[in-house]
Amino acid sequence: MDIARKLSPRTLTSFQSRLLRWFRHHRRDLPWRASHNPYRIWLAEVMLQQTRIAAVIPYYGRFLERLPTIRSLARAREHEVLKLWSGLGYYSRARNLQKAAKEIVANHRGHFPRDLGSALELPGIGRYTSAAVLSIAYDIPLAVLDGNVARVLARLGAVRGDLRVPRSWRRLQKTADDLLAIQSPGDWNQALMELGEVVCTPQNPRCGACPVARSCRAYIEGLTGEIPAPRKRRVPVSIRIAAAILRDPQGRTMLVKDPGAHDGVLFSRMWQFPAVEVVRHARAELASHLRETFGIDASLEPLVAARHGVTFRNITLLPFLARLPKLPGIPRSRILPLKDLGQLPVSSATRKIAATAIAIEL
Repeated sequence: MDIARKLSPRTLTSFQSRLLRWFRHHRRDLPWRASHNPYRIWLAEVMLQQTRIAAVIPYYGRFLERLPTIRSLARAREHEVLKLWSGLGYYSRARNLQKAAKEIVANHRGHFPRDLGSALELPGIGRYTSAAVLSIAYDIPLAVLDGNVARVLARLGAVRGDLRVPRSWRRLQKTADDLLAIQSPGDWNQALMELGEVVCTPQNPRCGACPVARSCRAYIEGLTGEIPAPRKRRVPVSIRIAAAILRDPQGRTMLVKDPGAHDGVLFSRMWQFPAVEVVRHARAELASHLRETFGIDASLEPLVAARHGVTFRNITLLPFLARLPKLPGIPRSRILPLKDLGQLPVSSATRKIAATAIAIEL
């Protein structure tokens, strides 16, 4: 498994040179690669967690246009940060990003720290993110290990079994450390990540295009389809959420900070329609929730259901329209035209619910 120990210094240098040449020739033109600004690199790494590059790019540009520096992020209202993040998902990332920015301003004069220990003390920043930012922005020799890099290293060393088992992950980190091209740590880390994203893919890897295939035991032994072993997936959970779109004669609606148990998972403690997880009788259970939680009695008209997925949860959104002569005054609520929903930070699930009501008006 320990690839670096099996390579002579000359062979290791050749291995590193081949991968670095490939990366410098084939690297994709991504916006966060335009500079070595640690804030821009950090923002990209956080946004890219569990999110595809194509989905991140437009958010990344809008976020930087409004909050171009760590200090501007630290000064911003959480409402604004969440609004810029709205639709990207996993909103704890945005909250931790701002918490970390405030700590950087308070304790590091507004500059992302240059040492690993200080970086790891920041909210929401782990070993991978720290190594990525410090190596790419500051050329500090730290090796990254994420899913893409782990897959590359596992195939190079023909590592079997579940890579996420702590012992295996520690050994892979040791391998990553030993292989690191310390003269070009930022490019090296990006090269391994790029290789895993575009060549050494989970399914049908393009081994013929790999610059280090001749050093890959899985390729030589015909094991690329078996390595890494598939991860054990959690059993999917089906959830049904009923939501009430309250409308007044002026076309306005009401959003709340609903204390429902589902809130942290689906709506991320952001503005949402009154909603509740239901078991059998969605309309009756939602009506009961409106009465008991908000003191609202309303006739509920069912709208088209929508599907939504969050990690292992398969969620069915059941929207209901409630036409009221006047929207109630409720603490922690916001009243606005339905078409202006984008003015508030809302989750993608809330957007889907709103779309069902907007559709019947078109």
